[in-house]
Amino acid sequence: MWLQILSSQKNHRRTHMKARFSKFTLVTVALLSLTACSQSKPDASKSSAKEVTKQTSTKSSAKASVATDSSKKDSGEASSKTGKPDVKLDAGVTYNGSYYSVKGKYGEVMIANKHYPLSPDFNPGEDPKAVAALHELIAAMQAEGYPISDQYSGFRSYETQVGLYQNYVNQDGQAAADRYSARPGYSEHQTGLAFDLIDTSGNLVTEPGPSKWLLKNAAKYGFVVRYQEGKEKVTGYVPESWHLRYIGKEAQKIADSGLSLEEYYGFTGGDYVDK
Repeated sequence: MWLQILSSQKNHRRTHMKARFSKFTLVTVALLSLTACSQSKPDASKSSAKEVTKQTSTKSSAKASVATDSSKKDSGEASSKTGKPDVKLDAGVTYNGSYYSVKGKYGEVMIANKHYPLSPDFNPGEDPKAVAALHELIAAMQAEGYPISDQYSGFRSYETQVGLYQNYVNQDGQAAADRYSARPGYSEHQTGLAFDLIDTSGNLVTEPGPSKWLLKNAAKYGFVVRYQEGKEKVTGYVPESWHLRYIGKEAQKIADSGLSLEEYYGFTGGDYVDK
């Protein structure tokens, strides 16, 4: 049934996605301008959601974020390591006070979905390995003639997501917004490992050509297309051909399996616990 809903909404999503870009660019600029005045929100000035974001200054900011996060982690060692009281842990899932994770074949795999939230003060900035891999992927697509921009939407702080999500709720209502936008603390963008690709016209990448290329080749660069057709009940979100999640070496095996991260690693997905 959800496929019929998705089909009927597909044109709707594309039609007003451009509107979201222009409309929320203004909103986000205002939000980020205010945020930039606060020293407690150092990374919000380089974050945006579902819109064009210049990422050229993220490396130095990310280093500052890591340092800030480290100090917060040290001061919070006494905090609970069992997670939020309303989160039921699956076998193999652990919590370190900032995020939930599972053990992958090559190391830790961070989780961020509607069942497993991130701590509001988890502020890592963009992962350097992920960013380097993303640039390689973009260059490869450009070399094959796809009109992919060097700009993208990457790391997004908790504070930025608060304003962004509320804008979507105001525009479409919470039920609709929850299908395509994460509530604050539940966004993969806050992990520093997720990126939205943008074309040279400033739109999210939705065309068949580049979308198919990503499904076939993203894993070569350590990425998976996170929200795919037929997986909404598991991931909690409608398909997003532009949304990439960095995994690393294990990405190829995940892509070959045709499974979502929830299915592949065996952790709970789906909708929020209050639904």
